Amino acid sequence: MNTMNPIIILVASIFTHNIALTYILGMCPFIVISRNLKTASGMGVSIIFVVTLTAIINWPIYWKILVPLDAEIISYLVFIIVIAATVQLLEMIIERFFPPLQSAFGIFLPLITVNCIVLAVCLFMVLRKYTFIQTLFYSFGTSAGWALAIIIMAAIKEKLVLISDIPKGLQGPGITMIIAGLLAFAFMGFAGIITLQ
Repeated sequence: MNTMNPIIILVASIFTHNIALTYILGMCPFIVISRNLKTASGMGVSIIFVVTLTAIINWPIYWKILVPLDAEIISYLVFIIVIAATVQLLEMIIERFFPPLQSAFGIFLPLITVNCIVLAVCLFMVLRKYTFIQTLFYSFGTSAGWALAIIIMAAIKEKLVLISDIPKGLQGPGITMIIAGLLAFAFMGFAGIITLQ
């Protein structure tokens, strides 16, 4: 198992190894949902919930059941089933208590099931041989880093609409990718401080 300090893993996964800005994962909702700060915040919280919960569930399933049974080959299938069940739970909670948020998400809430961030965290947890506590910190930090990135993106895009005219060719995904690139440069400023193994 990995011996890295969980606090270092948390900080690195938010900043120096931000999954959206370093690994360019989870771009579909990142581009589309980042139009509105409130919706982006809701999606960020949803991703934090789903990623953290699925990693917490998948860690013991993988290390305590699949590895002893020498059945690691079905880990992808098991991870995806757990992810789908968690997203269904989240969808029921949002539908019951936050109907306006559900309508704002549209198709993107059920699409969290196939969001590569959720599966990537589970796979990184296995590849890096994280302990349960490290997995908890990593999954929370990674999802919080993605949420931070989409919230910053939404805030910038809302301000751009108010203060300037974006050229027609750059409106939509074009300006989003330019902003994401600039944010990635800003987050690169943390590189060298903390790295993940």
